[in-house]
Amino acid sequence: MKAYLILEDGQIFEGEHFGADKEIISEFVFNTSMTGYVEILTDPSYAGQSVVMTYPLIGNYGVCLEDQESHVPYVEGFVVNELARLGNNFRKNIDLEDYLKEHDIPGIQGIDTRYLTKIIRQKGCMNGMITTHQYDDLSVILKKIKDFRVTGVVEKTTCQKPYTIGQGRKVALYDFGAKKNIANELVKRGCAVTVYPASTPASTILEGHYEGVMLSNGPGDPEECQNIIHELKILSKSGLPIFAICLGHQLMALAHGFETEKMIYGHHGANHPVKDLTTQRVYISTQNHNYVVKTIDESIAKPWFVNVNDQTIEGLEYINENIKTVQFHPEACAGPLDTGYLFDAFIKMMGGKINA
Repeated sequence: MKAYLILEDGQIFEGEHFGADKEIISEFVFNTSMTGYVEILTDPSYAGQSVVMTYPLIGNYGVCLEDQESHVPYVEGFVVNELARLGNNFRKNIDLEDYLKEHDIPGIQGIDTRYLTKIIRQKGCMNGMITTHQYDDLSVILKKIKDFRVTGVVEKTTCQKPYTIGQGRKVALYDFGAKKNIANELVKRGCAVTVYPASTPASTILEGHYEGVMLSNGPGDPEECQNIIHELKILSKSGLPIFAICLGHQLMALAHGFETEKMIYGHHGANHPVKDLTTQRVYISTQNHNYVVKTIDESIAKPWFVNVNDQTIEGLEYINENIKTVQFHPEACAGPLDTGYLFDAFIKMMGGKINA
């Protein structure tokens, strides 16, 4: 069956439909990872977005449910150059197309995804539609596409009630759309992790007598989360060790009066170099964000990591506070494990060390 990808600027890509028979409108971003499509599909940070994979063949090892980063995929649509109809791997539970059908996610293949990526790089992330209907008059459709906004996605992806996994040091994990491997990495290091919904008041965390707090990744515009920012202002003054990842990093910056901004096309992939300004060492990181911390007050926080490619802020150390934050994903999944040591740094923070 033919399928069409219609961009908000009027460009149309014709390809072949796969996955669910469904029409969707979303924001479109590209991901440069060569593997890890299961983790990408199930990363809650993609809520409200469709993903264009730059690697030409996707689906060749099927879907291993153990690799999911959440219990369901959150992408709106999936765009690939070529779909492998039959995955071949001893860990496979289901083929990719059947998995997408099961979760009501449409896809399109047979288009030049690298050309599409160039368009997004030049014009920025843009809205679009995946459909199997050939529209003669695009005027009404283009208005609907242009009017689409990614909103309310933290509420969509957060857990509904608290739960605890692991044993050991008591750690509270704010779930803004958390990938499961964040909690898993803490459990590996001897932590009892209680995962809380994004709307949890700071008072609940403080009354729980936790040794540390982790702020998770998540989707959408951080400035939309004003209630969460208010609670983080309270939490940041408590003296508790706090470590934040991705959206959590942005929200903590906003709680300190810093500014964030939307990037042209964001960082999405498993090959982004970041430099630790303390050691001058470069690490390869997994990233998935459309927003970035734009400005900071260096009397309150100092840059910790920067992106080697575009010099954007990738991490902050808060001065005279036991708070560290990173924009990238030390929990990886998918991607390199280079920065997994940052979870060890968080364990050390819970020993009471304050940033200079």
